[in-house]
Amino acid sequence: MTSTTTPAPARAGATHRPATARPSRLRRLWRGRDEDSPLVRPALLALLLATALLYLWGLGASGWANSFYSAAVQAASESWKAFFFGSSDAANSITVDKTPLALWPMALSARIFGLSSWSMLVPQALMGVASVGLLYATVRRTTHHAWAGLLAGLVLAVTPVAALMFRFNNPDALLTLLLIGAVYATIRAIESPQRAVRWLVLGGALVGLAFLAKMLQAFLVLPPLALVYLVAAQVRIGTRIKHLLIAFGSMIVAGGWWLAIVELWPASSRPYIGGSQNNSILELTLGYNGFGRLNGDEVGAVGGGNGGGGWGETGLFRLFNSEIGGQIAWLLPAAVVLLVLGLWFTRRAPRTDLQRAGLVVWGGWLLTTALTFSFMAGIFHAYYTVALAPAIAALVGIGVAVLWERRTAPEAMIAMAFVIAMTSAMSFALLDRTSGFVPWLKYAVIVLGVASAVLIVLHTLLPRGARIAVVGTALGAIIAGPAAYAIDTAATPHTGSIPSAGPSTGRGPGGGPGGGMTPPGQPTQGQQAPGGQAPGGQPGGQPGGSPGGLLNGSQSTEQINALLTADADSYTWVAAAIGSNSASGYQLATGLPVMAIGGFNGSDPSPTLAQFKQYVADGRIHYFIAGDGRGMGPGPGGGTSSQISTWVSENFTAQTVDGVTIYDLSGGIR
Repeated sequence: MTSTTTPAPARAGATHRPATARPSRLRRLWRGRDEDSPLVRPALLALLLATALLYLWGLGASGWANSFYSAAVQAASESWKAFFFGSSDAANSITVDKTPLALWPMALSARIFGLSSWSMLVPQALMGVASVGLLYATVRRTTHHAWAGLLAGLVLAVTPVAALMFRFNNPDALLTLLLIGAVYATIRAIESPQRAVRWLVLGGALVGLAFLAKMLQAFLVLPPLALVYLVAAQVRIGTRIKHLLIAFGSMIVAGGWWLAIVELWPASSRPYIGGSQNNSILELTLGYNGFGRLNGDEVGAVGGGNGGGGWGETGLFRLFNSEIGGQIAWLLPAAVVLLVLGLWFTRRAPRTDLQRAGLVVWGGWLLTTALTFSFMAGIFHAYYTVALAPAIAALVGIGVAVLWERRTAPEAMIAMAFVIAMTSAMSFALLDRTSGFVPWLKYAVIVLGVASAVLIVLHTLLPRGARIAVVGTALGAIIAGPAAYAIDTAATPHTGSIPSAGPSTGRGPGGGPGGGMTPPGQPTQGQQAPGGQAPGGQPGGQPGGSPGGLLNGSQSTEQINALLTADADSYTWVAAAIGSNSASGYQLATGLPVMAIGGFNGSDPSPTLAQFKQYVADGRIHYFIAGDGRGMGPGPGGGTSSQISTWVSENFTAQTVDGVTIYDLSGGIR
């Protein structure tokens, strides 16, 4: 007797497929979607490898890059308490003026591979490669064309400010990666209603983690994320609202746990919260790094606390000026035009259309962030604009795909020609600001751009090979300018607190070279590796010391190092200096804690004069390294730093070591 079984009923909506062997996971990962060309995955791999080469090549030439954060990485590699709080030194005197998540990958790398420029900066570069890959995946899910995702990834990779920040140790690299991930998760929630909650929980958590990287800037993407889910999700409106509330709760948990611990932790047993005037993480979040950035009322900041006005002119065209344009503006007009065109051509699409959802979320990201940057009156630096790069790149990829799908319609091709010609003209204008930089390139860009724009309109009259050549020429015309700036950025070492991408365009209204808007009354900075570092970014001595300043780290020497390291085990801090950058170079050179009096600006009231006197009386600080007096902001701590400096100079004997004034505090008051 032959037994028979009844087959299980097919899942609703399932389609019958031949019983063929399921390809291996590795093969499916390489092959991609069934409808994709076999060339897609090799092209994606080539893009990622080229991005890695651009972001990793010669990375060690920047030395400690931003020594303010490098010193915190060094401290975190020595002390888990400093790791958790983001302290400037391993003895935990004061924290950096940000939440510490962006420091943790670099600190873990330093713990594994040892502290060096490479161990610190390679994680940043890998975040850049991951951002390009994740942007490709996100855009690919919203279009019918894999090449749209490739185009978006390419535009992001060669955006000059992205090439800068993914080779630097500021928090912006991790912020950018996490926010792209939040958009990806939201798109997945829209297209997968059965799994929407888990994807939204992930998206909310990524925004919360982005908050722990750079605080309130992460929340600029919240309006477009909420809007796109409300508009396009495949569930009822009430369910959409409930899902968003769950995502909001996930964000609060992911971003709030650290704040809650720090706020509840006894102040006497943790470092002072750098950037605040009352030792409060909530004050730092809402004030100096929050609403103060918008209205300019940043008490304790150099040039702050007076309603702003020291960070360049605000207005709609701020992102195109001489300080910022070369960083981000190359395809910004194209992204705006493609957003408008894309929404128009998809106006009759179903509510749940993913292509339009992509336009909504990336367009909302671009407009919200761009308008905030354009009109914020507080501290603003050109490198902040890396937060615009993913939105610009995605809108270019999706917008071009929308127009290309309608290439038989004359109005779509005229629109495409206009975008190409406009972008070429924008590149010509930006390249013209640096006339000595590849002077022929601007002419090649405008000629090829205009020619390809004309031929795009006539593409139906051309043979297939000629059409491919025209598309390639148009792509070259719009990419050549930012790519040249990105390569120049990768080939140039960058140090200090306000780096700038591409060749210098001269001083702007902020006083800084290129894109670095320097606060009034402060010294400008160069782009060379600091003197206090040996080749490859290793701590080491160089002839001629410097106490550093507000924007640049101090430079130590062998003689200063020998002085600071002598009998170091007898002291909590081998030295103290006004401001974090002044302290950072000596700490990085010796690997020993150096107290940063007043935090980054020298304007935080930590320690007070009475506390400093007690530290000296208890024999916890060996030396005081005098600075030039710059970096003492207008807040209460500015006066505190001045009081400490005056007290030391009046009561201890100065000595000059390699051009640096140092006071020995161990011998008692003279």
